[in-house]
Amino acid sequence: MTTDKVNDIKNIYAKAGQSHVFSGYDSLSSQEQEQLIQELSKIADPAALINSCQESIAQANAMKSAKSATIEPLPHTSYDSVIDNPIKEQEYCEIGIDAIAKGKVAVVLMAGGQGTRLGSSSPKGCYDIGLPSHKSLFQIQAERLQALQKMCGSHLGKDSTIEIPWYIMTSKPTYQPTMDFFTENHYFGLSPKQVTFFNQGTLPAFDLKGEKLLLQSESSLVQSPDGNGGLYKALVDNKILDDMLAKNIEHVHMYCVDNVLVKIADPVFIGYSIEHRFQLATKVVRKRDAHESVGLIVSKDGKPNVIEYSEISNELCEEKDSIHPELLKFRSANIVNHYYNIDLLKKNLEKWCSTMPYHIATKKITYFDPETKKTVKPTEPNGIKLEQFIFDVFETVPLEKFGCLEVDRTKEFSPLKNSNAAANDNPNTAKAAYMALGTQWLKKSGAKVPEGVMIEVDSKMSYSGENLAQFSGTDFAGKNGTYLSR
Repeated sequence: MTTDKVNDIKNIYAKAGQSHVFSGYDSLSSQEQEQLIQELSKIADPAALINSCQESIAQANAMKSAKSATIEPLPHTSYDSVIDNPIKEQEYCEIGIDAIAKGKVAVVLMAGGQGTRLGSSSPKGCYDIGLPSHKSLFQIQAERLQALQKMCGSHLGKDSTIEIPWYIMTSKPTYQPTMDFFTENHYFGLSPKQVTFFNQGTLPAFDLKGEKLLLQSESSLVQSPDGNGGLYKALVDNKILDDMLAKNIEHVHMYCVDNVLVKIADPVFIGYSIEHRFQLATKVVRKRDAHESVGLIVSKDGKPNVIEYSEISNELCEEKDSIHPELLKFRSANIVNHYYNIDLLKKNLEKWCSTMPYHIATKKITYFDPETKKTVKPTEPNGIKLEQFIFDVFETVPLEKFGCLEVDRTKEFSPLKNSNAAANDNPNTAKAAYMALGTQWLKKSGAKVPEGVMIEVDSKMSYSGENLAQFSGTDFAGKNGTYLSR
């Protein structure tokens, strides 16, 4: 990089009050200097970023004393359920299968997290929850995609399967390990051409006042992933939207890697969204109980939104539905499983990138002190990390163009978030949920499965319980923990 360019960047950071990032510049090697300049140049306007951080701090403080918003469940025009409604479920499914079979559907997977809470530094998608087959989350999802492709190919009377584009968003630490994992496992039977890996962005960390950028070393800033809301910018920066448009994609399904029961490219959800001409839709499950710590899909001041459980009172948490008094009034738990119409993304994606708010997280952040030339490991929170939330764009969609589909938790949602030391959402509960679902499919197909026996059904064999008629009458007594493959 030329001397003039370096001086320009130094001046930009000096005007933003960030001269300290260059305090050790002259003592760095030429390679380290280049690294620092390249990293700093990625922040187009550091002064604007500092201002955004301080605005986010002020907004967070203001929210603590803000007047309560009007929160209601979504209206019936934006809400439907397929629980105990197989006819409606099948109708939606047929619409979705037709769209998938015609090549109109793509899938976006958010897989930037590591299995840190699980005691692993590998990408969470590589994690083995302890199934008899020892399949990773990535393998389960790749194979379910294959099962769906075969099903949709049959819909068109094709012998070969179709290929659903699968876009996998990683983070800086998970990008290469994820690519290596897929390569080593031959993409789990998928075509490499249908899988695209791309990175989400990062944001620098700040001191507690949001005034100073924190250094990782003399040649780098402290950086962290920009949150699940960074998906939108990543779709633009990595030209993923352009690729979708070139493939004539019309419908996009987005989900998180940690849900072992996820129905990837779910034709029911796709069909529901198409049938009602929604621009954006989301799946929900019923809360386990009134006080489950989970975000809720609601109407907030007349706009679709996600609120944290802490934003509503105990009285509202426990209030019953006036029409279905056996159910909670506010029961629609957010599982980060969304549908986007491609026209919505085409029209709004770049605007969202520039207008989405930042949220602050106060953290203990290890940093390099340019004055003492030492790395500091704090014992108390000393800094702020910024992130964006994917659902912050929901309120930009008219309520009549927003849909919410309630699905059965036992069939579609068992996340892997904690170690087995926790009571829920751990490897043991994920394994149990996955095997319980396969066992339920077998029973429904006429198999004889005694109480207490749990079977793992090959994820390539069945997407949602189909193709198991050959096991009708099969006795699985004494076969607890069996892996049932083709």
